[in-house]
Amino acid sequence: MLSGVETRSVSPVFVGRADELAVLVDALARAADQEPQALLVGGEAGVGKTRLTEEFLGEAARRGAVVAVGGCVEIGAEGLPFAPFSTALRTLLRLLPGELAAAAAGQEDELARILPELGETPRGPHDEESTARLFELTARMLERLAADRTVVLVLEDLHWADTSTRHLLAYLFRALGRGRLVLVATYRADDIHRRHPLRPLLAELDRLRTVQRIELARFNRGEVRRQLAGILASQPDEAFVDSVFERSDGNAFFVEELVASHESGCRTGLTESLRDLLLVRVEVLPDAAQRVVRIVAEGGSTVEYPLLLAVSRLGEDELIEALRAAVGANILLATADGDGYRFRHSLVREAVSDDLLPGERARVNRRYAEALEADETLIRAEERVIRLANYWYAANDPAKALPAVLAASITARRRHAYSEQLSLLERAMDLWESAPDEVREALRPADYTEVYPPCGCDPASTPLQRVDLLAEATVAARYGGERERALKLTKLALRILDEDGGDPLRAAWFWTERSRLIANLGRGDGWQEIATAQELVKGLPPSQVHADVLVRVAGWGMLHNPGPGNLAAAERAVEYARMIGAEETELNARITYGCLLMDSGDGATGLAELHEVKDRAIARGFTVVAGRAHINITSQLESMGRSRAMGRSREAVELAEQGVQLVSKARLLDTEAWVRGNMAESLYSLGRWDEAAEAARRTLHVGHGAAPRGSASARLAYLALARGELTEAAAQLAAAHAHFGTHDSQPQHRIPLFRLAIGVAEGEGRLADVRTETAQAIAYGFPLGQHRYAWPLLLASATAEADARGLPGTEEGRAAALEALRTAARTLATPAPLWSAHSEYLRAELLRAEGRDTVADWTAVETAVSPLERPYLLARVRHRLAEALLGSGGDRDTAAGLLRDAHATADRLGSRRLREDLALLAQRARIPLTPDETRPAAPAPDTDPIEALGLTSRERDVLRLVATGSTNRQIAEELFISPKTASVHVSNILAKLGVAGRGEAAALAHRLRLFTAPAPQP
Repeated sequence: MLSGVETRSVSPVFVGRADELAVLVDALARAADQEPQALLVGGEAGVGKTRLTEEFLGEAARRGAVVAVGGCVEIGAEGLPFAPFSTALRTLLRLLPGELAAAAAGQEDELARILPELGETPRGPHDEESTARLFELTARMLERLAADRTVVLVLEDLHWADTSTRHLLAYLFRALGRGRLVLVATYRADDIHRRHPLRPLLAELDRLRTVQRIELARFNRGEVRRQLAGILASQPDEAFVDSVFERSDGNAFFVEELVASHESGCRTGLTESLRDLLLVRVEVLPDAAQRVVRIVAEGGSTVEYPLLLAVSRLGEDELIEALRAAVGANILLATADGDGYRFRHSLVREAVSDDLLPGERARVNRRYAEALEADETLIRAEERVIRLANYWYAANDPAKALPAVLAASITARRRHAYSEQLSLLERAMDLWESAPDEVREALRPADYTEVYPPCGCDPASTPLQRVDLLAEATVAARYGGERERALKLTKLALRILDEDGGDPLRAAWFWTERSRLIANLGRGDGWQEIATAQELVKGLPPSQVHADVLVRVAGWGMLHNPGPGNLAAAERAVEYARMIGAEETELNARITYGCLLMDSGDGATGLAELHEVKDRAIARGFTVVAGRAHINITSQLESMGRSRAMGRSREAVELAEQGVQLVSKARLLDTEAWVRGNMAESLYSLGRWDEAAEAARRTLHVGHGAAPRGSASARLAYLALARGELTEAAAQLAAAHAHFGTHDSQPQHRIPLFRLAIGVAEGEGRLADVRTETAQAIAYGFPLGQHRYAWPLLLASATAEADARGLPGTEEGRAAALEALRTAARTLATPAPLWSAHSEYLRAELLRAEGRDTVADWTAVETAVSPLERPYLLARVRHRLAEALLGSGGDRDTAAGLLRDAHATADRLGSRRLREDLALLAQRARIPLTPDETRPAAPAPDTDPIEALGLTSRERDVLRLVATGSTNRQIAEELFISPKTASVHVSNILAKLGVAGRGEAAALAHRLRLFTAPAPQP
């Protein structure tokens, strides 16, 4: 065959595009500083995108970069999954074999889904995180590969990209954080119509500041003139320039085609039709060359030489002569790797393909398919199945196309290309009725289905049914993130089942899927659907579907409606799973059962059950189940107040670290996010706040699901509240609400958000909002097992009431609010010392809110909290105990020790608010907070605390009104100043107080009792 370097442009001179090339070269320079660069190059067909990238790649190579190019393949809507990435990575493997192997080390089997040369593609696991895992591994591999060398990846013709390629590209543009990597993608802008699948991606990437977009315009007349001079190697006649510029309208490719037609004597063939212009030089080729060109046009973007030889049915010498003519006419060219041919420009291929007669097109595609069936070695193994399916489909042969398309869907699934799998399955369903009966009856579920469990039939002998394909398509749509599409497929399947007389097991399976989808889409909590499935399987023999339904019923109850009735459901789920030998399902059910045991008060038995499941799942290689066990054990340990190792137990933080190590290897990203979120909660409890913040931020980075991200935002909000950063706390609370949405009814998510809202309102001095949020939380209820969230909520509300005691406008409604807190507390369990301590703490705060707390009350709380190793909780309690001692004339030395211990803790944790409160109490009591600090002098009786803060008398008046919630306009009216002057005063006050907003200023004024009579000096 012919060979040579692939060059797709005719003009020897690079014209224009200096600014665009400078942008690309500048990105190359920035990438050298370990800053990955992402660029999009768009323009109409023929405008010069390829020539620009050729110049850039040449410059990159001269600077020592490793360059690789991959093109998207146009072989129908079900293009080869990850085709451009596979091609580019194959080039990198050839250029950097050792380095790429090292970058992929340990994950070769997963990465083989994109680059099959790395090894065998495993059959699983498949879940909604599968694609994200693959994308994350790809990003990390590229980062490692580009750690000490500049790597340039160019993906061409993105307008033809398969869905998986588009998703991977979007992920890389967002996720690449380091490495000397330049990622460039080109696309044909004039093809991006309103409904084109690339359009949403372009809109998404436009919002990323890290992505640069380059749009190529057509040449002006001067640039066309320079292009002509380069092609002709002489100055063109001005009349010719005018003619070419008018006909080409500045399109660089059309300029080349017009010159080629002119020089070959085809001037009479030039018409106003661009299609005719592109075909005119094909029509002057020898007949054999024209026939080869038409065959190549139907083969795809590139056609391998052995395949072309088989399909053309020419002798090898005759084929080479035909190819030589086509290459010499600059219509075809040899690919860079020398093993095939492609059109110099896709516009020519499209024109040739469109010129084929319908029967001619079907015949050529049939020949391609027959050639591949006769000899599997003609093309790469990983491409054969999908290309065969497309050839048979284009050949209009349903009998051959249906099994080929189904086989291609399985291949797409194994590559985690779920969107392509879905498209292929929908194509198979379109072919279903037109395929002969004997073809359909020969198909078996065992060959083409993986997710749909057998429903009372032998999958090896029972014919495949259309409803089986709907089940596969439903799961493919869900895994591919197309939940709306999946929901429609379940509706269609249930209608078909109903029309066919009903099959309860199959229907139950689809109702279970609908339950999951409706919950994920926010259309409801999924209970009605799962309850329907449960009703359908009643009285039926044990089966996989039956067990799955029972597991989901028990899990739903545990999360949405905790109560003793769920324990029986979980026991049934375990029993059914054991009866059918579904070990993984059984272990999943046992996790639910263990959690429910702990929530019902049998902590020891439940914890032992969870540990046994975890160990068994790890031993059996059930990583997903093991990950879920780690999530629930760490959560339950925190609920028991066991945040670190006690005795020989592996407690929450240590176990979370083990869980992260386990699931991160398997790239179970949402599972890892949940475990890290639980770790953040335990680290917060232990007073390791910087580590807790890092764990929560890492959760946001790793997690893809809304729930783990919402929980991470809530954890960051807790930290911000404790540190006195009210603006940040409010922002993180809003983020958590956005992640969870309005549909999430799980108590474990809703109750903490009530608690955070109470904290933000209290910090901003909005007691009325504290009471509103508390009332709503109590009305929502605290189901079984939710005491871990309820006790802190009630405590926060009681503390707000106590801190506001004596402030103007707070007495009305206080008695009712306190009674509501006491009533709610009586319903809560105290199954561990931590919650008994919270009960004592709440009781003392309620008494403080009524002015009835004593040293004995706070001593009891301090005694309960001290052994718990909760430093922040203990510091707060010691603050109150010291306050009670000083207020009652108790032992000053004891109070001083308590204040110093609490202040040291607040200082170490970075809790500004607690530190300020302690410092204020110490100042009023004239107690030094450090051993070397001199005893503060007693303030003069007439010392003004406002002046101590550096505020002027006018600022005092303004702050008094800010503390009552007045706006700038109201302040201006009250003080007879302009709103602008009031605004200036407010800004100065915020700066002097060191707070971020008016709410914090008001809260600080309330806490310091700036506008009430000062407390008596001890």
